Amino acid sequence: MTETSADLVILGGGSGGYAAAFRAAELGLSVTLIEKDKLGGTCLHRGCIPTKALLHAAEVADSARDGESFGVKTTFDGIDMAGVNRYKDTIVARLYKGLQGLAKAHKVTLVEGAGTLVEPNTVEVDGARYTGKNVILATGSYSKTLPDLELTGRVMASEQALALDYVPARVVVLGGGVIGVEFASVWASFGAQVTIVEALPRLVPAEDEFASKQLERAFRRRKIGFKTGVKFTGATQNAEGVSVSLETGETLDADVLLVAVGRGPNTAGHGFEEVGIATERGFVPTDERLRTNLPGVYAVGDIVPGLQLAHRGFAQGIFVAEEIAGLNPRPIDEAGIPRVTYSHPEVASVGLSEEAAKEQYGSGVTTFTYDLGGNGKSQILKTSGAIKLIKAPDGPVVGLHLVGDRVGELIGEAQLIYNWEAFPEDIAALVHAHPTQSEALGEAHLALAGKPLHVHG
Repeated sequence: MTETSADLVILGGGSGGYAAAFRAAELGLSVTLIEKDKLGGTCLHRGCIPTKALLHAAEVADSARDGESFGVKTTFDGIDMAGVNRYKDTIVARLYKGLQGLAKAHKVTLVEGAGTLVEPNTVEVDGARYTGKNVILATGSYSKTLPDLELTGRVMASEQALALDYVPARVVVLGGGVIGVEFASVWASFGAQVTIVEALPRLVPAEDEFASKQLERAFRRRKIGFKTGVKFTGATQNAEGVSVSLETGETLDADVLLVAVGRGPNTAGHGFEEVGIATERGFVPTDERLRTNLPGVYAVGDIVPGLQLAHRGFAQGIFVAEEIAGLNPRPIDEAGIPRVTYSHPEVASVGLSEEAAKEQYGSGVTTFTYDLGGNGKSQILKTSGAIKLIKAPDGPVVGLHLVGDRVGELIGEAQLIYNWEAFPEDIAALVHAHPTQSEALGEAHLALAGKPLHVHG
């Protein structure tokens, strides 16, 4: 059995794992990065990037279909899924090649194969052992399903949905969270009849209630069906389709059932518990410095309780690399991590919801909602929506919630406002270019600072 040692051994080459590897290498550490599939993980190959490529194709389809409303004569002849998939796969391949080049440039040792933690500081891959002075666990997540609901045939998770070579005529989406509403948005733009089933009382239930209402209103206009507060009870399928049963006694017939009920931590089978890593419901709890219960062993990304976002894992990977290198980085504020749902319209947020702010600060919390109807660029884009600000009593803005096409591009400024603890007066003094959607952030802060111009307040 061969044994190799390094300053840092990382199990998992997704966003958190490769970010830690590259940053640690920049800081002069020797790094071994172990990945059983492809560098880039779920985000690059089966998640963020390919789904957003589909969403952009869906936006192009909507533009082609609705060109006349802009005075442009266009013809919409349907969706060529082979062409859509070529477009999607070309983007993934280009980014994958770039990542491989970066790994080589950073002199990171890449090991292909499934790794098992056999000692707190040692990972075994195909009989070879890799020992590190420190170890980072970054094994990511998998698509969950419900008991007795097997992912097979016409019942599928997002990974299988991404590989479809046709547009289903009728789709039932089980789950109204981020993944569910994004795929519902894509398929509706592609011409499918879509119904979302969500057991909780509203779509995107992790967001502020304001955002849910805005998205639900937009989905009604788009004729995307949804049933909230309703539980799924079963599904049967045959060669013609799938039949979905609800607790109300209603049955929904579709060509495809997408199961989008969340993602579970990919920790089983990696030897974590066997070597003494503490877990809770499969997740690996850590302290604020991302240390597990074992010395020298850290965890990042989707296996750590909290938001399951690629950019969270990326930031955590950089944090741990700098922690190991002795730079004493500032802990990551989970509420300061931006969140975006890339549906049509988009939902973006950072900081606290109104409910969470009131729990933390009491009844003195102030809110202001700015309708995008007053924003010139949003009218040019023909998008509706709004921005909601939440302010602490005599304090900074502690929550920003945005709904509308392309508002995900505004979340950069929004997260600076939250993370730098800006007061409305601070942002009201900034000059926002006209006409841009970013003006809506400026207008909202002007109003919250007591000097509204284009709104009554």
